This record gives sequence, structure tokens and C-alpha cells, in this order.
Amino acid sequence: MSTAPGIELALKGHGKDLGGGFLVRRLLPAAPRQSVGPFLFFDHFGPVEQHPADNHDVRPHPHIGLATVTYLFEGAMLHRDSVGSMQRIEPGAINWMTAGRGVVHSERTPDDLRAVTRRSHGIQLWAALPVAHEEVQPSFEHTPAHAIPTLTQEGALIRVLIGSAFGCASPVKTFAPTLYLDLRFPSAGEVTLNPRDDAGHAERAIYCVDADLEIDGQMLPACTLGVLAPGASVRVSAAGPAQCVLIGGAPLDGHRHMWWNFVSSRKERILQAAEDWAARRMDKVPGETEFIPLPEKRMAADRH
Repeated sequence: MSTAPGIELALKGHGKDLGGGFLVRRLLPAAPRQSVGPFLFFDHFGPVEQHPADNHDVRPHPHIGLATVTYLFEGAMLHRDSVGSMQRIEPGAINWMTAGRGVVHSERTPDDLRAVTRRSHGIQLWAALPVAHEEVQPSFEHTPAHAIPTLTQEGALIRVLIGSAFGCASPVKTFAPTLYLDLRFPSAGEVTLNPRDDAGHAERAIYCVDADLEIDGQMLPACTLGVLAPGASVRVSAAGPAQCVLIGGAPLDGHRHMWWNFVSSRKERILQAAEDWAARRMDKVPGETEFIPLPEKRMAADRH
């Protein structure tokens, strides 16, 4: 349903338990919209207070045909993968893992935080790889917080996480035109988001992280993803301190099949990946011994 002249669709998402009571808000994929630019998966987790007794570790699991994009507002996690990467992820950094032909990774609480009460808050996205790059070699790239361009535009502090905007370019390398901005309003303020300021990406959407916003004078509630009309220039207004992210990029080069942690333009490729995982033919994460079996229900997510 359209909520403002510049917004063609508002997605509220749904809750998803990742295990151990760790809940996320999943905005993409959705029945009316599979993707925005290359992004076809959007999880917002937290803010949540975690205690020493909690076990919210994400055990080793596989991916194909996508890139994971992890961005924290609070907390820390330890990323390990089958490429051999081991990286502590902290607020403000962008972590881009290219799955390509296949990768396995885990995301765990760092040992120094296990015995203390801590807060966790962030967003994880999946970007579908272009068909021509679906089977590239897996890799991992960490871009520290200090390397992310930051600017002030009208009433907003903007970090250019991926892509280009307002004359600043992120150092994060991508396989297709991609946009990811973090916008913070320290107090009541406004900012205009015009396609000419962010490389004219054909698809864009705004997500309200922690407070209601007004888009062209109409309300976009907190924790809602507002998909912008193509080419729309919108005025974003905050009544007080607020944060939102803008995602987008070039449209996908075709429909993607999605099942469990796998993404591909070809259904048979997902079936092969499932067989490879079940037979334990995929590369292992050094130091990890746990194994997550395939879900009993096969290809159910392919309806998106």
C-alpha cells in the first residue's frame, strides 16, 4: 500500500526466531516484493540485551549465489569462514562475504563478551550476485568504520556504507550498482534524498530503525521498509533523534530462487547445494565442529 507520494510500498516484515530466542525482524523477501536493487534479504536484529547465560551464536552454515552484508549499531560478533577468515565485527564496519560457488561461516559471541551483559543491534542483508558472478570464488572483505565516508547533509549525518552518494564513494567493492546509506538525525531535522545525489539508482527503499519518520509529510512507522517510487525525490523528516538506512541499486538481472541459506537463478543449483551440504562435501570452517542438518521441508521458500 502506498503511504506517501514518494513511496510505492510499505513493508512491516515479520518476526523470525533464529534459535535460542534470538528474534529478528525480516523485511525481505516479502510476498509483494522479492528485492530492492540487489538486496533480497533484510534482517534487523535488536536492540536486545544479552546475558552470560544466553547462547545466540550462529553455528556454521552454508551459502551460495549471494553476498552477506553485516553492519552493527551495537555489540560485537566473531566471523569465521571456510575461506580462512577470522574477523571481529564491531559497530560501524561493513563486512561483505561473497559466497559465490559456496562458503560456510559462523557468527559467534567473542570470548571476552560471553561472561558479561551486552547489547546487540544491527542489520544483515543478502545481496544476490549477478548471474555472471554466481559461481565466483568465495571471499571475505572487512572495511573498518574509520574507512567509511561520513558527511553532514542538511539535518542528517550520513555514512556512505556502500556505493556513492553526495559526492562520496565507499571503498567496498560490489558486483553490481549497489547503495547502502546510514542516516542519523541527532535531533529534529530533515534531509532530501534525490536520485541525482546517489548515482541515480533505479530501486531504493528507506528503513526506519528506531523512530517514526515523515516521508513527504506522511508517516512511515518505525521498523517499516518504505520502497520508493522509481526516480522519486523525497523529503525525510524526523521529529527528534532518529536513524534510518537507505538501500538500493540496479534491479536484479532476473528472478532468484531462495531456499534456506541458498540463492540462485537456477533451482537445480540449489538442489545440488543442498545435496553437497547433506553429504558434507562443502568446505569446513577451521576450528568449527558443529553441523546443522538441512531443514526437513525442502524448497518451501521458493514461493518468493
